[in-house]
Parts: sequence; C-alpha cells; structure tokens
Amino acid sequence: MSTAGKVIKCKAAVLWEANKPFSIEEVEVAPPKAHEVRIKIVATGICRSDDHVITGALVMPFPIILGHEAAGIVESVGQGVTSMKPGDKVIPLFVPQCGECSSCLSTKGNLCSKNDIGSAAGLMPDGTTRFTCKGKAIHHFIGTSTFTEYTVVHESAVAKIDSAAPLEKVCLIGCGFSTGYGAAVQTAKVKPGSTCAVFGLGGVGLSVVMGCKAAGASHIIAIDINKDKFAKAKELGATHCINPHDFTKPIQEVLTEMTGHGVDYSFEVIGRADTMTAALASCNMNTGVCVMVGELASGSAISIDPMLVLSGRTWKGTLLGGWKMRDSIPKLVSSYMEKKFNSDVLITHTLPITKVNEGFELLRAGKSIRTVLLF
Repeated sequence: MSTAGKVIKCKAAVLWEANKPFSIEEVEVAPPKAHEVRIKIVATGICRSDDHVITGALVMPFPIILGHEAAGIVESVGQGVTSMKPGDKVIPLFVPQCGECSSCLSTKGNLCSKNDIGSAAGLMPDGTTRFTCKGKAIHHFIGTSTFTEYTVVHESAVAKIDSAAPLEKVCLIGCGFSTGYGAAVQTAKVKPGSTCAVFGLGGVGLSVVMGCKAAGASHIIAIDINKDKFAKAKELGATHCINPHDFTKPIQEVLTEMTGHGVDYSFEVIGRADTMTAALASCNMNTGVCVMVGELASGSAISIDPMLVLSGRTWKGTLLGGWKMRDSIPKLVSSYMEKKFNSDVLITHTLPITKVNEGFELLRAGKSIRTVLLF
C-alpha cells in the first residue's frame, strides 16, 4: 500500500532538551508539500555538530530531531518536484543549492541564501514543521533532520546519487568527508609539493589529510592530543604526527621550527578559538593560507594580533568544503564508486538507531572516528 500523501508513523531519536540523552520515540511525519521530498533514511552518521546542539554550544530550539549526514531513498515527492522521483537514492543537504540566489549563480562560494544555518528556526522554509510526537511539534535541524526513519526536506536540499551506491557508506559524503576533503582541494586549493598542518584528527580532520594527499602535498603534519589517532592519520597520508602536550612552547612555534618558515596551508578542524589563532600563526608570512573548518560555540569571539594578517597570511572559512552541493555531491559519489578515494576507512562503528546514545559516548570518548547509525 502506497504511503504517498499520508502521514507516516516511524521511529526517531528525539532530543527533548539540552544535555539529556536521546529518546527513541514514535513520530508522525507529514507528507511533503510543494517542492518538498520525503526520504526514507537508510543510514546517518554521527557528527560533532550534532553534539554541539546537545551540549548547548550550538543554540537550537527543542524538542528537535538532529542528524544531517545521511543517505536514503525517496519515498514520495510534493507538487512541482521534477528532479527526482520515488525510489531514487539521495543524500539530503544541509547547505541547499536553490540555483537562483546570487550565491548559487556566482562561481564563488556555496552558501545558498536559502540555508537554515545560523537562524536557529528549526522549521521548513514555509515556517512550519513536518514532525509531531506525543501531540507536540518537533523542530527540524538545519533543513535535514536525519535521526529519523523518514524526514522531509526541500527539493533544493536533496542530491540524487548513483543508484548502485552503498548508502551505509556514502552517507559520509553528506557532511564529514566532503567538508574535510573539500577544505583542502576546493577551498584552500592545496598545491603539489606544499606543506600542510591539520589541527584535529576526527573524521573531518582525517578527510582534510586525505584531501592534502590527493592534492599532492609533500608534507602533511597531523596534530592532535589523542595519540591513538596517529596510526590512522599516517595510513591516510600524514607524514608527521605531533601532540602539542609533548612540547613546552606554543604549537605554532613548533611548526615554524619544523618547517623553517611556517606551513603553506593550515586547517583548524576542532572548533576552538585558541587553536584557530594558533593555526593562523603557524602559516608562513606572505603566502600562508589558514582555513577554518571547525565550528565555534554560538557567541564565541576570536582575538588576534592584526600583524598575523597584515604580514600577508590569508584566513578563510569553509562550509561543506566549498562544494555547490547539488552539483558536486553526485560527482563525489561517482568518484567514490570509481575508487578515487576511500572514505570507508573513516567508519569505525556501525550501530542501530536505538543505540544513538552509545554512538555519542564513543564520539566524546575519542574512541570513534565516524559512527554510522542504521535503520
């Protein structure tokens, strides 16, 4: 029996308030409205950004369904949707691509003006929600909400992918892998023979390492206070691994001494103000480029010595690796299928959605790189 046009009752991990565990609930998911798509989520990764909402570092309204790194199958489409149909394999996008705003029409940048990042509205573009639970409206998360068996997203925030793609693997391309890999090859445009420093070796940081290697960097210095991550970093292309706790001097001074003049490219993939300034200071004067990838807590501020920039360094940020998502995600999935990169190595744990809280415990303990939740 077709579920199109009907409310679907399904399982979801609902976060009722900050600093509390997820609760596995039965939720009602409304059918898609015009230009919307309802997706059956097959697999979704656990990302640090989700944890920022739990801890309150990223302010969002509650109750809410988190999750934004996923892959699934189109269940039904709303009126006017022409780019996909039921049965298509897709990846939902937390940075949409409307194709009409000035950002989408420009060759520079990828932050579509119709994104929900930073607004903390927790609603669909029309100002309403498609989720209810126990009679209460449940908020959406950055236009995706993938910790649920079914979700509804706007057509501009969905990318149709190869029908043969393994959804439990390519879900990482919806955020973590694309963000890190793109930071190196798309945002920084790392040049062959260059020297790179990567601050933070989680799933995104290790993807930066992979991007630096793919771009032909000759030296890739991986930095983390958790030495257990060094073996994987070296496997993926890091030439040096260092722990800041092993030194008495600031890490930027260590890197400057190692290289003689500072690195050509640095990437901050942690989300701390002190490491962001250290990453900038570790770049060489005149031509060094520092890319901010990590997400700071809401309301954070950074104080720097202006000479760090006046001396010629470039400091820039990136969201989702700078990719225009509807155009680029299908191509990245095709590259995965052609074995041009192997993002599978980032997946250390696979759990059912009912063990979502265990997945976040692994993340906080530094025992996982990426945990994938399955429905």
